[in-house]
Amino acid sequence: MAPLTIIAKLKAKAGADDQLYEACRKLIAPTLAEEGCINYDMHRSIEDPGLIMFYENWTTKPLWEQHMQSPHLAQFSAETEGIVEVWELFQGEKVNP
Repeated sequence: MAPLTIIAKLKAKAGADDQLYEACRKLIAPTLAEEGCINYDMHRSIEDPGLIMFYENWTTKPLWEQHMQSPHLAQFSAETEGIVEVWELFQGEKVNP
C-alpha cells in the first residue's frame, strides 16, 4: 500500500486570518510526533494570508484517521469554530511513472 497524501485547504472568514494561522501553527509539533506521520507541512498564501494549506504524508490511512480523532485536532476544531469559511481535504496516493 502506498503512503497516503493529504492536502488540506483552510480559508479564514474575513477578519480571522491571524487567529486561524495561529491555531494551525499549534497543530504542527504534536502532529509530527504522531505515529505514521511522514511529513506535515503548513503553508500560508503570500497573496491571501487567510488561506492555509497543509501538505501531509502518512504511512497508512488508518493512522491518518487516528490523527483526525486526536485531542489536538479536537482542540483545533473548538478554537476555530465559526472562523473557517472553507475546509477541504484531498486524499490521494502518489502515482509513479
